[in-house]
Amino acid sequence: MDHLPRVLLADDHAVLRSGLRLLLTSQNEFEVVGEASSGTETLTLAEQLQPDLILLDLSMPTLGGLDVLPTLRKLVPSTRILILTMHDDPQYLRQALKHGASGYVLKKAADAELLSAMRGVLRGEVYVHPSMTRILLEDMLPESQSVSEKGAWGSLSEREQEVLKMVALGHTSAEIASQLNLSAKTVETYRARGMEKLGLRTRAALVRFALLEGIINND
Repeated sequence: MDHLPRVLLADDHAVLRSGLRLLLTSQNEFEVVGEASSGTETLTLAEQLQPDLILLDLSMPTLGGLDVLPTLRKLVPSTRILILTMHDDPQYLRQALKHGASGYVLKKAADAELLSAMRGVLRGEVYVHPSMTRILLEDMLPESQSVSEKGAWGSLSEREQEVLKMVALGHTSAEIASQLNLSAKTVETYRARGMEKLGLRTRAALVRFALLEGIINND
């Protein structure tokens, strides 16, 4: 991108928009190109301005954020849309991501988190407020299998737990073998046995399980 990211602020509270404009301007890495106070105004300005990013509130007059999202995706398909809302309802999060939002940040978040989220979605990443990450992880698990049905972590031996935790953290079998003074073949045996007990088949599934169980964190 050969210019500062162009941002459209869409929120019906003028004071909040003013605060956001001040915050973004002070960073010297974003350009606020417009402000919308309603859903219909958001659609009009988005089409006119073609911003790189829209900070979109969910609760606005005429049309709410969820109402305008599908239309925005058609009007400005290359624009990233970051939801900035007071709503921590899981249904809002799911609907926002389903309809094309690139991220979901709560208004109670610190300024640094908002800026980090904006940078992330502009890079093509998806950002979700940490307190709501668990919701997405639960959605990724098969509906017919809850975490508890996958098997209890406590059913594993201490060595199996050590190995699987390190696998979930991204360590290779060779690295685990070195750190635990085991052979790579033994590590693979513990890994396979532990995964079978938990009913998991892939490392991605193991990571989701470990996050949900609090075995590792998502920092």
